[in-house]
Amino acid sequence: MIDVDDLIALVRNYNPKTNEAKLRDAYDYGMAMHEGQFRHSGEPYFSHPVAVAAILTEMRLDDATIITALLHDTIEDTGSTYGQISERFGPDIAELVDGVTKLTNLQLSSSETKQAENFRKLFMAMSKDLRVILVKLADRLHNMRTIKSMRPEKQVQKARETMDIYAPLAGRMGMQWMREELEDLSFKVLNPEGRNSIIRRFITLQRETGDVVYQITNDIRHELETEGVEADVFGRAKKPYSIWRKMQEKSQSFSRLSDIYGFRIITQTEGDCYRVLGAIHRRWRAVPGRFKDYISQPKSNGYRSIHTTVSGRDGKRVEVQIRTRQMHEVAEAGVAAHWSYRDGVRAENPFAVDPSKWIATLTERFESAHDHDEFLEHVKLEMYSDQVFCFSPKGDVVKLPKGATPLDFAYAIHTRIGDSCVGAKVDGIRVPMWTRLKNGQSVEIMTAEGQRPQATWIDIVVTGRAKAAIRKSLREEHRERFIKLGRELARVAFEHVGKKATDKALKTAARQMSCNTVDDLLERLGAAELPARDVVRALYPELDTTGENVDQKRAVLGLRQGQRFERAQCCQPVPGERIVGIGIPGHGVVIHAIDCPTLEDHEDTTDQWLDLQWHSGPHGAVNNVTLNVTISNDAGVLGRICTLIGEQKANISDLHFVDRKQDFYRLLIDVDIRDVEHLHAVMLALEAESDIADISRHRDVTRSAQGAH
Repeated sequence: MIDVDDLIALVRNYNPKTNEAKLRDAYDYGMAMHEGQFRHSGEPYFSHPVAVAAILTEMRLDDATIITALLHDTIEDTGSTYGQISERFGPDIAELVDGVTKLTNLQLSSSETKQAENFRKLFMAMSKDLRVILVKLADRLHNMRTIKSMRPEKQVQKARETMDIYAPLAGRMGMQWMREELEDLSFKVLNPEGRNSIIRRFITLQRETGDVVYQITNDIRHELETEGVEADVFGRAKKPYSIWRKMQEKSQSFSRLSDIYGFRIITQTEGDCYRVLGAIHRRWRAVPGRFKDYISQPKSNGYRSIHTTVSGRDGKRVEVQIRTRQMHEVAEAGVAAHWSYRDGVRAENPFAVDPSKWIATLTERFESAHDHDEFLEHVKLEMYSDQVFCFSPKGDVVKLPKGATPLDFAYAIHTRIGDSCVGAKVDGIRVPMWTRLKNGQSVEIMTAEGQRPQATWIDIVVTGRAKAAIRKSLREEHRERFIKLGRELARVAFEHVGKKATDKALKTAARQMSCNTVDDLLERLGAAELPARDVVRALYPELDTTGENVDQKRAVLGLRQGQRFERAQCCQPVPGERIVGIGIPGHGVVIHAIDCPTLEDHEDTTDQWLDLQWHSGPHGAVNNVTLNVTISNDAGVLGRICTLIGEQKANISDLHFVDRKQDFYRLLIDVDIRDVEHLHAVMLALEAESDIADISRHRDVTRSAQGAH
């Protein structure tokens, strides 16, 4: 374990003005609180907070962050309290320690609903003070470095969580070195054989070709000397997980994978970066499509660098990154560079982003999410996406995630442009909406008045902004349609009992049913969230005839005295149809239509079959039947369907859409009818309607009967 003097020395290396007494006090306090506690490895527990603090010194972070690291487990694992830490070290550090404690308790790899809520809490903590997540990432890094002492199943759980959440988050914050190490440590747990096979191939490759990194580094240095540019050159083989991912993405074997080496050139000035680029491209052939200029178009986390891939020695592809010293500091520390110190003062790096602005851009559209899935989608899109840069016809640059389409581009410019988009040109050529954009392309969006977002667009776009805007527009469009449909359903239901659905009646019903406005009530009716008969019942309970016109005991003949029965929901038999009863112990008798396919399941138990028939007398409108209806997507069609059903003295009890296409909708309509003749009359009236493409009786053999009479 690092002792207090060595830790202070690490801090003093970059911050001679550090508050040594406060660091020492935090060290002593943490050690005293964790006294008698041990890690799974058998080491004193306090060795872990000290190691986390040491990791953060590598990023030259301020005293408050280092002290938070030393104390980050005290509230959770010891008798220490928020109040005690606030009194001894100040409210700022107490807030940071409390924030890390709350993050530690979040189960980010839990079920989707809980995961979304926990991600909200994660981003809330980040928005208060980003240093909380820096301590948490360092905490996770040290835990992954020492994971071997944990139980195997716990190792897998932690490694998966690290790979899915913490590694991408570190990358999004610009801390690429931490992302790579977290990924590789997780890879070591999740697929040790895959990792070892890559390492073995590397060793074989080095034996066959010699030290390629050393050779190419010397080649680059020679070119820079010729150019007269002073720069540092570093080379390395890429991490095993990075190579494994490329093999999976490209479906290539290791022997066919070429860009497994990376080189970094650190220059004195920005101008030198472009001189180096020219020298590299003159010496080696550039690989098309593998050039990115993040100096002229920085990433949102402050990252600046030139990336290019060239064919080096023996045709081997090598990736080269070119940046200045200041750019390199931000590339290593990412957003954390904002807090880094040098010579006792906060380093004024012009490329370090303001954390509050960065977190604002990251969470900009999270709050527009209406449900857990949508929120999680936004988080993952914003956290895990790489970027491409495209140009508008005026030359403005639009940043988009990898895989973005012209529709994403349109919504990135303005929601109005996205909503009215009818087509796009990329580099002057008309392309489909689902085309994946590439770096440097020029995109022109074509719009038309009256165009509205289509439901299929959700599957085309990849950005959270576009998805949120499309969903909002669809909700508004559906609301208008549902209100119209709801008004028709209400009119028919009220006429069914000899009343009129006046504005006053609907307003009273809305109040009775806890709806804020009449439109809210009608929308719920149209969206099938509320049966129309419930609205009628709320105003005229004395007129509710549901279930009262038929003596249920006499509805079916052939049952024993007092024997219960229920209609099977798979075939929904109605009076006038031939029926058979199946005796179900504990459930009475389930009545099926004689042609119901599910009767095959009872062929071996014919002793349970009962020969039944409906009562020949009149039946009230109490039998529910589901109709499968395909209609054209035109204005007023749904309203006409409601009117036709109402004219046949039938009642719509439920309605929902099962398939929405550009020109046709398929929906299921639950209708209350008297008997089979009444059903035929309803279906005949609908079949005659020109906008109804198809109508049939819906039978669902997966449904079982519910509730006995």
